[in-house]
Amino acid sequence: MSKTAEGMVLVINSGSSSIKYQLVDPDSGVVAASGMVERIGEDEGGIEHRADGETTERRERIADHAAGLRLIFDTFAATGHDLVREGVRAVGHRVVHGGEVFYRPTLIDDDVVAAISELAALAPLHNPANVAGIESARALLPGVPQVAVFDTAFFHGLPAAAKTYAIDAKVAAAHGIRKYGFHGTSHEYVSGRAAELLGRDPAELRQIVFHLGNGASASAIRGGHPIDTSMGLTPLEGLVMGTRSGDLDPGIVAHLARSAHLDIDAIDTLLNRDSGIKGLSGVNDFRELRRLIDGGDEAARLAYDVYIHRLRRYLGAYLIELGGVDAITFTAGVGENSPQVRADALAGLGGFGIEVDPAANTAEDRAARRISPPGAPVAVLVVPTNEELAIARAARQVVDG
Repeated sequence: MSKTAEGMVLVINSGSSSIKYQLVDPDSGVVAASGMVERIGEDEGGIEHRADGETTERRERIADHAAGLRLIFDTFAATGHDLVREGVRAVGHRVVHGGEVFYRPTLIDDDVVAAISELAALAPLHNPANVAGIESARALLPGVPQVAVFDTAFFHGLPAAAKTYAIDAKVAAAHGIRKYGFHGTSHEYVSGRAAELLGRDPAELRQIVFHLGNGASASAIRGGHPIDTSMGLTPLEGLVMGTRSGDLDPGIVAHLARSAHLDIDAIDTLLNRDSGIKGLSGVNDFRELRRLIDGGDEAARLAYDVYIHRLRRYLGAYLIELGGVDAITFTAGVGENSPQVRADALAGLGGFGIEVDPAANTAEDRAARRISPPGAPVAVLVVPTNEELAIARAARQVVDG
């Protein structure tokens, strides 16, 4: 067996029209190869594959997820790592929704695949694509253990008061309606890394984590366990996001149906794909939003102000829920790369022991780091997320028993 593949885990994140992947050593965290297949089902898709310091690109039509996985394996073989012949220790799959059924990493068999498929009603854009990736990988690597790692698992044990919606209890029970939370793999990994960075036992810490990417979520974590999170039954609830509205008056849905004559699918598209930063400013990329603001665009400035207002509202709520906070951590694309967002989200909170050191905050540094002043009561951190490594380690742990 190749030294490159031996003991490694192939991590697959199969989306509705893309497949992201990494071949990673779960012990060292070293990534041997990574890449993405995109535009599955469109007239022209392609792959970008990175390994050994080189990037391989290929453009062609990719009919479905099975074709996408075959292209990934062909590209591995063409660049010197034949996964079918060499094998890997395990395959770890990101699965978005585990419902009430799955709340820990799970070895995949036919029954597990069927159960994940049945949960598609709770995540119609995600779980079917996750299943497509699982089925394709099982066909290509029939002798290799495959493990599902669920985005909702970290939040499975939320307190009843935090996870329960105030609607008819029988209706909620019949339709699986509760707060599930998402980005759980990231929140778990980042909160653990934050404790390591501080040299503290997670059991001692009260933490708030902001996962700020195109999708965005917040969590309140006490003693290593979440007590609340911003996303809910679906990833639509909570913070303002790239294209999602986040929190809004539920009466808006009925109002749009009656006043704008939109059907439920049109409203769903509006709130998930055409709202958030994009709906307010016309763009959903934060770098472009910043350029518009710098150019004096008032709509872009309002979008940014709404985004920060929502962050601060959740920060305040979680500060009260936790009874104080020891660490606030920013992660994901915006959280890791926007000093302005971090500074504005925490501005004027010195009375709560929350401060940002301007020099540390704006330093060109990609590593996990502290950006609060020395001696500040609350540690403010930037911790790069690594969901792939977390999935690889979870998969290896399941396989090794």
